[in-house]
Amino acid sequence: MEVSETTHELDITGEVCPMTFVRTKLRLERMAEGEILRIRLRDGEPLANVPRALADHGHEILRLEAAGEAVWILEVKKRGRLPR
Repeated sequence: MEVSETTHELDITGEVCPMTFVRTKLRLERMAEGEILRIRLRDGEPLANVPRALADHGHEILRLEAAGEAVWILEVKKRGRLPR
């Protein structure tokens, strides 16, 4: 799998839902459109909810892969707001 250039990193492995998405959303708000955020997250609810919520908000999921026992790496490209 091709590794994309990462411009920002966030580790939410110590957070629980819904704070996993809240912290991710706050970080993305500080980024420019087109920049990439590399997120470390845990298995379970964060893995199920964060990628889905990011896609629902119009961001592009670039990569999702295991990075160890119960830890995943998610790369997402920030996109503008969804059209209304």
